[in-house]
Amino acid sequence: MSNNADYKLIYWPIPGRGEFIRLCLEHAGASWTDTPGGVDEVLSYVNGSADLGANPAPLAPPILKDEKNGVILSQTAAILMYMAPKLGLDGGKQHMHTAQHALTGLDFNDEVHNTHHPIGSALYYEDQKNEAARYTEVFRRERIPKFLTYLDTNLGRNTQTDKHLTGDSITYADYVWWQVLDGLFYSFPKRMHALLPTYTNIKPFYDNIKSQPRIAAYLASERRLPYSQGVFRYYAELDKA
Repeated sequence: MSNNADYKLIYWPIPGRGEFIRLCLEHAGASWTDTPGGVDEVLSYVNGSADLGANPAPLAPPILKDEKNGVILSQTAAILMYMAPKLGLDGGKQHMHTAQHALTGLDFNDEVHNTHHPIGSALYYEDQKNEAARYTEVFRRERIPKFLTYLDTNLGRNTQTDKHLTGDSITYADYVWWQVLDGLFYSFPKRMHALLPTYTNIKPFYDNIKSQPRIAAYLASERRLPYSQGVFRYYAELDKA
């Protein structure tokens, strides 16, 4: 990452929803910085004190600033769709299929978040543990298999390869799904390892993305932040095979 970077990501110091963007920037070898102003900088965008120029005010991070063009965007999906053509990750003629896969993966990501915050984000997990247990029972039994079946089926339908979702090259949709899988291995290790043998294509896909040279270097670096209090959290009482 360079001090004179083309892109600036503004996000909390956790993986969270910002990680989808980080992975794409790392894959492309883009010139970018990760919230150089720290939490104070995030808050400046949230409370309205940051200089937005002609851009609309964001509701919440992640936020991307394109330093060359003066564009400031929030919303994970919007940021990914904006960056993807510039980074060679949009899928070309199949860009709408790429968007379909990415949006479905982001829906899955939201459902993961709801396992520990089914009532409201402003409440602590400890304030909604009973509701979280009920929600997560259904999530483990029905929702994880439903989404994994979607992923496995579409990997198998890509006749060019079973190691990414569309066309003959990796897209931002692959990074969305890889990050959700990786987070699930952290949050629900028993359930994920029980389910994984059911699917033919998911393990090769996961390993292929993880082995991309720039991604492997990123994952081994301090830039890859540990899971903590973001979307993916581990609560032993929520994880069952």
